[in-house]
This record gives sequence, C-alpha cells and structure tokens, in this order.
Amino acid sequence: MPGPKKLDPSSSPRALLGAELRHRREKAGLSQDQLGLELFVSGSFIGQLESGTRRMQEDQARRLDEVLKADTFFVRNCAALKKSKYPDHFAEAAEQEAKATAIKEYAPLLIPGLLQTEAYARAVCRAYQPTAPEDDITELVVARLERAQLLADPTTPLFWAVLDEATLRRRVGGPAVMAEVLHHVAALIRARRIIVQVLPFSAGAHKAMEGSLKLMFFGDAPPLAYLQCLSTGALHDDPAMVRHCELTYDLLVANALSPEASLAMIESVAEDYAHEAEQF
Repeated sequence: MPGPKKLDPSSSPRALLGAELRHRREKAGLSQDQLGLELFVSGSFIGQLESGTRRMQEDQARRLDEVLKADTFFVRNCAALKKSKYPDHFAEAAEQEAKATAIKEYAPLLIPGLLQTEAYARAVCRAYQPTAPEDDITELVVARLERAQLLADPTTPLFWAVLDEATLRRRVGGPAVMAEVLHHVAALIRARRIIVQVLPFSAGAHKAMEGSLKLMFFGDAPPLAYLQCLSTGALHDDPAMVRHCELTYDLLVANALSPEASLAMIESVAEDYAHEAEQF
C-alpha cells in the first residue's frame, strides 16, 4: 500500500493539504459537518480547510491525525504552512486580508498597518521590540509596507476605518513622523481610495473600548472578524460572533464624526505636528 502523499512545498502546500484532507475524510465516510464536530468547528470551516482558504492550526492537525488515523501526516505537513512574514497570531489574518473585497477596521491606539508610512511603522516596531537588531526591525517594516500595497489597486478592497482620536494624538516617532503619516492618510482620503471617520474623545464610552477590531468581507466566502490584544489575536468565523462585531462597528460609525469632519480634524492635527516639527 502506498504511503501518505507528501506535500511539495514549492507548489501550493495549503491546497495540497486541503485536497488530502478531503480525500481522507471521504474515505472515512464522514461529512464535513461530522468531521467538524470532532474538531469543535463548523462543517463550513472544514470545507474552507479543504479548499485551501483557511490555515490549518497545529492542534487541528493533531486531532485530524487521530480521527482520520493519518499516522501524523497532518502534523508533519502542517509545518509547511507556518512559513510567514508575520507573527503566528496574525499570519492567517494577513492572508485573508489580501483576499478581502472589503475591510472595515476600528483602530483605538495606532494608525492601521495598511495606512502606515515607513517612519511610523519603524517607530511602532521598535517600540514593540526595543532590543531587537536593526535588521529584524527592517524586516518587520518591509513586511508591513508590503501589506499596504493592497491599497495600490484603485478600487479593491474597499477600506473603511474608524480611528479613535487617540491614534491622532499619540506621538509615535515624534511630530515629523506624525505629520507625515497623517498627511498620508489625508491624501488617501482625498484620492477617494479610503473612507475614514474619527471617533472623538467627546463621544465618551463606546462598545469597542476593550480593543481593536477588523472585519473582512469576501465575494465567495463568509465574512471574518479579527480581534487583537497584547501579542496575540484571533480570527473568528462563527456567524454569531461576526454579527456581534458588525454591530459593534456600526455603533462606532454612528458615534464617529462624518467623513468630512474627520478629514478636517486629521489635516488640522497634521498641520499642528508639521508646525511643531519646524520649530526644531
């Protein structure tokens, strides 16, 4: 009997792993829903693993080896999927972000990664890793700027951000860096490439005070929500959870300044920073 099919990392490892999962599931006589119950995930999630649209996690690989009697096949080959420019907790979110037709994001403290300039990204990465070698910081910055190339397309994805006023006021990198990044955001708004609203301090308490939120929408798949906190994050596809996140975002939009008023605030704060930078 031939052994388990070995993945070729030079072709699409995730697609090959998904194809093998489908083969072994069907051979075991299990539906996607039945296998999902074994992994405590939905049948649709199993379908996304099989189609290669979702990343298989190590704990899922171990359970699949047990249920499908795959003799460590999934654990061994799951390692091929771990190669990423991004931290483990964000790797799959970054991949899905690149496929999204629309992205809606609430940023409570930092300018979103897709809108950052090189100097701003470098200041953020250095703050996260104050003792890291400069080459490591440069690698992180390059990866972040490559993500921002998503907005090079004139229409897709739709990007709509709600920025807490704190993102404008927090002096990341100093006044010159802040002036540059806010002028960059304003330029994208004026080019009608993005929609941005500012949630002012005067809005008071709101539903998303516990952290950041990113919603991603797709033409051929259900929406996803990504929630992040200190050095960790989670991608959610449960419909109830995603609906809750959509409601949260809608409430943020309702309490934010209009796009026109938001642009005026962003440009005003940018000019204040630019004037301050000129004094030094």
